[in-house]
Amino acid sequence: MKLMFASDLHGSLSATEKILELFTQSRADWLILLGDLLNHGPRNALPDAYQPAQVAEQLNLYRDKIVAVRGNCDSEVDQMLLSFPITAPFQQVLLPTRRLFLTHGHLYHPALLPPLSHGDVLVYGHTHLPQAERQGGIYCFNPGSVSIPKGGFPASYGILDQDILRVVDLHSGQAVAELALTH
Repeated sequence: MKLMFASDLHGSLSATEKILELFTQSRADWLILLGDLLNHGPRNALPDAYQPAQVAEQLNLYRDKIVAVRGNCDSEVDQMLLSFPITAPFQQVLLPTRRLFLTHGHLYHPALLPPLSHGDVLVYGHTHLPQAERQGGIYCFNPGSVSIPKGGFPASYGILDQDILRVVDLHSGQAVAELALTH
């Protein structure tokens, strides 16, 4: 199974269009959205091409291929525009040898882990900083932000393909970080 991860779209139509184009090209099975989809939030500057209603329209075209979690900037009003559920604080994907715990990152994060087993993966966003690291027996993966990158990193997204987690530069396609999931 091939998965694509995107976080912190924050209503950017240009970033959303780019990630949906890359999703189609990647032939990933699922697009996992890690929250903060439509609203830019009061602590962030407006992203490029801020058009939340149009972002919702574009995402709705892929509603049968999206798994999403709620970010701290997502609301019930946002859910009214979207044709797929976004209000769960976390989701879990069960793979043959491990679990992916999907969350935005404001409730659970590497410093406050949910109950996970050795070899499981915490997949989160929120910080806008890419991460692909092993911390003890847990893998921590953050695809960064597609719209408002921070820390000098480029806009980025994530891919899980054949037990390799990769953070990828949204525009160049170059790997920003990479981590092999061992058994």
